[in-house]
Amino acid sequence: MIKSGKGGGNTRTGLVFEGKTDLSTFLAEQPHYSLVGNDVYYDNKKVAEVYKKYKFYSVFLAKLGIDWKQYISKRLLPDDSIFVLLNNVLFIIECKHQEVAGSVDEKLQTCDFKKKQYKKLMASANIDVEYIYLLDDWFRQEQYTDVLNYIHSVGCDYYFEYIPLHRLGLPVPPELVKD
Repeated sequence: MIKSGKGGGNTRTGLVFEGKTDLSTFLAEQPHYSLVGNDVYYDNKKVAEVYKKYKFYSVFLAKLGIDWKQYISKRLLPDDSIFVLLNNVLFIIECKHQEVAGSVDEKLQTCDFKKKQYKKLMASANIDVEYIYLLDDWFRQEQYTDVLNYIHSVGCDYYFEYIPLHRLGLPVPPELVKD
């Protein structure tokens, strides 16, 4: 797989697009992985925690003792988020699906602002933040070249249809690795 969605054949080791599954469901279906509530285990060792939308605030931030109102003026609701204990990084994953031109086009341009907001939230916990778009194939069109370049230029990332487990710093089950 070339960085940031430029093809690749091993889709078995990545997060399949939102329309087909969500992060928790995907991980629970992988060999060696299991989920108990928000906790993600690999071979019975806790490696991460996953949170969607409001649970990011009501469970994750609450557990860390972070009152979001002290850091940002409006809540951002992540489609998915995963706090990977192995590398102390919170990955915000926003899934974007499009079938015709519309408002999603402009939403892609907000990643820099949103990443900075999440960084403000996590600074007191000393947790780094990565912001990744999971895009469907609609966004491979030439008209998105500038916005995709912009996403990288501000330190965010994107993938088409799936995100490799190794990009999140998660173990890849050996039986899923293709030679």
